[in-house]
Amino acid sequence: MEDMNKAILRALAEIGRAASSKEIAEKLGVPTSKVSCRLAPLKKKGLIESPEKGKWVITEEGKKAIEA
Repeated sequence: MEDMNKAILRALAEIGRAASSKEIAEKLGVPTSKVSCRLAPLKKKGLIESPEKGKWVITEEGKKAIEA
């Protein structure tokens, strides 16, 4: 898996609650756009989900992906 994708998953795991792309980007120290464009593909793979509009959480599959 690509490093930035893994970094996003790790950041979500560390935040431990639903977070916006802006919060994830701030945690990683990257522009929000760098995070935003990767969220839909991660969701498609089942690694994250969006419990409410604009907020993201890591799934069990996502947690397994960063342990691998």
